[in-house]
Amino acid sequence: MNARSVESFPELFGAVVAEVEKQVVGQGEIVRLVLTGIIAGGHILMEGAPGLGKTVLVKTFARVLDLPFSRIQFTPDLLPADITGTTIVSRTENGLDFAFHEGPIFSSLVLADEINRATPKTQSALLEAMQEGNVTAGRKTYRLPEPFFVLATQNPIEMEGTYRLPEAQLDRFMFKLDIQLPEEPEIHKIIDITVYAAETPRIGRQVSKEQLLEMRRIAEQVPVPSTVKEKAVRIMLATHPDRSGVQAVKDYVRCGASPRGAQSIIAAARIRALAEGRFNASSEDIMEMALPCLRHRIFLNFRAASDGVDADAIIREILKKVR
Repeated sequence: MNARSVESFPELFGAVVAEVEKQVVGQGEIVRLVLTGIIAGGHILMEGAPGLGKTVLVKTFARVLDLPFSRIQFTPDLLPADITGTTIVSRTENGLDFAFHEGPIFSSLVLADEINRATPKTQSALLEAMQEGNVTAGRKTYRLPEPFFVLATQNPIEMEGTYRLPEAQLDRFMFKLDIQLPEEPEIHKIIDITVYAAETPRIGRQVSKEQLLEMRRIAEQVPVPSTVKEKAVRIMLATHPDRSGVQAVKDYVRCGASPRGAQSIIAAARIRALAEGRFNASSEDIMEMALPCLRHRIFLNFRAASDGVDADAIIREILKKVR
């Protein structure tokens, strides 16, 4: 591990966060978690009401990181080929020519807007891309660019005309983030930025593609003590009713998190440690990253819905027990 690269990590991380926050106001923790996901090579599911700046967030990251950006608006009539691309047949002097035309998934930062409005068949077109970084069309497999990051959004308010995301697809997301309405002073600042041209901030590149991939390589080498790894595994196992000592899990959870949950917690904990200038992940990093990594991987039963219990409350009870 290059000592100079490790020492520059928190500076680069902070520079990107500060630049994005010029445009995205009142969502500091969300900005840091999105950057964590990009560095880790994970993907993020974001839930929030319309108008809270989800599209602006991804576009701003694309400018600050100088990466290609594409937006896919998911609708019920969207087809898998509209995402991955299609083979076009054309007539040439030598006969018929078959050429693959890349879809919008061939980008570095992909915004999958209102993903739950598309049919499960179309949603599944993202699975191979998110897990393997590939797209298969016909008999050929095409490699997606590096870095590759999907930020999918869904609207928690309007459920008419939507499709529930399959558990296998939810498990492909590293984080699930809940976007909340900013406070009143922050809303005033948002209005100033968006309504008055003179207040519009200038956003510039802070990190190159090469630097971003180097940050990923550094994060993968951060040591994780055995006790810290054990805590991540214990938290993950505690989400399963048959393995948990938490009564709330036994009462309300139908199915717990997969090992990908523990993997995501450790990957995020490494980046959090580096961003704070530390060279090894701690138990505190694990505890901080458990909520966004697990809330979409815990599936509740009917009793939880009737009692008004959500996944966040279950995870907080688990963290109290594990702590």
